[in-house]
Amino acid sequence: MSCLLLGVIRRHGGVRACVGVRSLASIPSLPPAVADFVRRAADECKPARVHVVTGTPQETANILAGLEIEGMVKKLPKYENCWLARTDPKDVARVESKTVIVTKSQRDTVPIPAGGAKSQLGSWMSESDWQAARQERFPGCMAGRTMYVIPFSMGPVGSPLTKYGVQVTDSPYVVASMGTMTRMGTPVLNKLSEGAEFVRCQHSVGRPLPLKAPLVNSWPCNPEKVLISHLPDTRQIMSFGSGYGGNSLLGKKCFALRIASRIAKDEGWLAEHMLILGITNPQGVKRYVAAAFPSACGKTNLAMMKPALPGWKVECVGDDIAWMKFDSQGKLRAINPENGFFGVAPGTSDKTNPYAMATIAKNTVFTNVGETSDGGVWWEGLEPPAAGVTLTDWHGKTWQKGSSTQCAHPNSRFCAPAAQCPIIDPQWESAEGVPIDAIIFGGRRPEGVPLVYESFNWQHGVFIGASMRSEATAAAEHQGKVIMHDPFAMRPFFGYNFGDYLAHWLSMQTRKAPTHLPKIFHVNWFRKNPATGAFLWPGFGENARALEWIFKRCGREREEEAAKRSIIGWLPEDGAIDTKGLGSDVDMGALFDVPRSFWQKETKELRAYFTQQVGADLPAQVEAELKALEERVHK
Repeated sequence: MSCLLLGVIRRHGGVRACVGVRSLASIPSLPPAVADFVRRAADECKPARVHVVTGTPQETANILAGLEIEGMVKKLPKYENCWLARTDPKDVARVESKTVIVTKSQRDTVPIPAGGAKSQLGSWMSESDWQAARQERFPGCMAGRTMYVIPFSMGPVGSPLTKYGVQVTDSPYVVASMGTMTRMGTPVLNKLSEGAEFVRCQHSVGRPLPLKAPLVNSWPCNPEKVLISHLPDTRQIMSFGSGYGGNSLLGKKCFALRIASRIAKDEGWLAEHMLILGITNPQGVKRYVAAAFPSACGKTNLAMMKPALPGWKVECVGDDIAWMKFDSQGKLRAINPENGFFGVAPGTSDKTNPYAMATIAKNTVFTNVGETSDGGVWWEGLEPPAAGVTLTDWHGKTWQKGSSTQCAHPNSRFCAPAAQCPIIDPQWESAEGVPIDAIIFGGRRPEGVPLVYESFNWQHGVFIGASMRSEATAAAEHQGKVIMHDPFAMRPFFGYNFGDYLAHWLSMQTRKAPTHLPKIFHVNWFRKNPATGAFLWPGFGENARALEWIFKRCGREREEEAAKRSIIGWLPEDGAIDTKGLGSDVDMGALFDVPRSFWQKETKELRAYFTQQVGADLPAQVEAELKALEERVHK
């Protein structure tokens, strides 16, 4: 190793300094703990060069230019600084089956399922199996490539809610994307120099040079060896074999949810798969809400909603992740730890989400979308291209309307800076976070679940979150329209035992410090007419009508204000949802019907799920809520 020069690039007036690997610790720009981490990663992965990322615009431009030369991205001349990447077709989504948590005991990671069933609440790997898997993958995996060192911040640099990370990676695509999704570079290194703790993130596409087999779409990955591993006890993430965002942008789900949920448990706060929005009524009163939906259930559309109700305004704090902590006055405050949007492209349009379309008009990297012959992008849900403009699909092949395949992959993505959102909230980078008045759970439920309802109390709300079910989505490798359990929309993202996670949420109501608990609600925009299969609710901007009721309930003086008690929670009383201008074809009765027969089946399913998947780790309070619901539905 001593004969291998690792060019650690530092720019001072254009001067480059290259040093041997053994000298890494002496580089003034790297704090000792960071230098130690980088040196160990370099010793293991054997890169040809090491580049410490500064995060400057010039550096980002150089990275993108290099990616273009390698054929990994293509400039889109129709827009300002926009790029198209096409991945290997085997590397298009999060791979839940290859995503593991490594702890001493299995029960630290997942409840032990009954009867030898497979856990649906995470995948545990033993420390010995993980060491063997690591040995099989990482040694020499970056040979011939540059190892990039990315110091990054989850949250505004310096905020008391912020956490820091350092990611090493051999993917310049990851560097470009992390520059959008996180605060990255020299300002973070300065914080780390002050001794701030950081999560150690190591990523490789797993294709050392020279290549033993040709790349597909010039996209390096190693699908057969993919492993995304998390070590919560030591705050480490090690990801191998995938270049796809959810597996390779380690600040995202890996850190911001799996590792952060464990840190949050240890420190007494919440790291959640939730959008954050501010909603202001015509009188100028503003409230903030956080909402948990599984992937592809309209999180981004809700976070950037254009309300159909006159005089109401929605502003976006974040569309995917919320870190929430009670302040000294007992108010739950939230930050969006991310700096960009990594959104699903198909279905996004001027009709469904005009603000998202404005956000992605420049400085955006698109992945696995269709391409137009005039240098633009296209996906299902957009208007057909202008006459004479032809389409190329995400495989790089000519595509025509009516084709048996899709032009854009269902999980194709845009990666764009949050600051470009026209309705970004003025407080989106507030160091203390925004005050949360309501927490909303939701999912795709074609039958039985009403448009909106409220929990009876915090404990009942935790039960509603634990009981969430939704149709599976394209963001993971599941196929077909299966109704899956997705508690808190966190099923793929728990960093520790789900039973302990529920106990942690329940513990918020017994905090010794002052506590103002948010109200908890559940929404379902996706109920269908059983006869026709059509959606009963128009959704999108009309969802403001449900938010208006939630807004009113947050400021209520009486428990039954604008609400009536039902077997599942508080429903809006007749007339409480503003239907003016909605159109006569919306059947409000069908939207709010709560069929006992459906809920009897639902409670039976929940009982089986909790018994099999959570077992002895199910908190007594959640068991009590299930029992109470069973009694109500059978009365």
